[in-house]
Amino acid sequence: MRDVTRSREGAKAWSENEIAKEVVDAALQIHRELGPGLLESVYEVLMADELRRRGLRVRRQVPVPIAYRGRTFTEGFRADLIVEDLVCVELKSVETFSKSDPKQLRTYLRLLDFKLGLLINFNAHLIKDGVIRIVNGLEDDPYCKTLRASAPSREN
Repeated sequence: MRDVTRSREGAKAWSENEIAKEVVDAALQIHRELGPGLLESVYEVLMADELRRRGLRVRRQVPVPIAYRGRTFTEGFRADLIVEDLVCVELKSVETFSKSDPKQLRTYLRLLDFKLGLLINFNAHLIKDGVIRIVNGLEDDPYCKTLRASAPSREN
């Protein structure tokens, strides 16, 4: 195992895509070593530790504020991991994602005004099959194509 610990002193500015690569790599490493079947809370602790070792700032169980009629409430939602105050990571340890899981993360991104989120299911046989990338208007995203670019032309 390589030591990827980085110092916060003189830390580089991370882009959303660089953070996402580190998050997915950390999930892959944890999944390879421990496999599926642990509780979501265990994977959360391990992910936070691994990302910190890589020099990333990580906060766990961060309240996601909801503004309603001029008031802000923080009791509604909690994001599993917030990395570098740029990427929201939601962790699961379930047989399959529910239809509401991506919607929940998309809502968190909107409420937090974040551009990128990752939904990771550690119970997937292969971790690559358990990662969903949710984008909220991220510019220059190599993994996201606009519908307009991929839609057939209607000109006749």
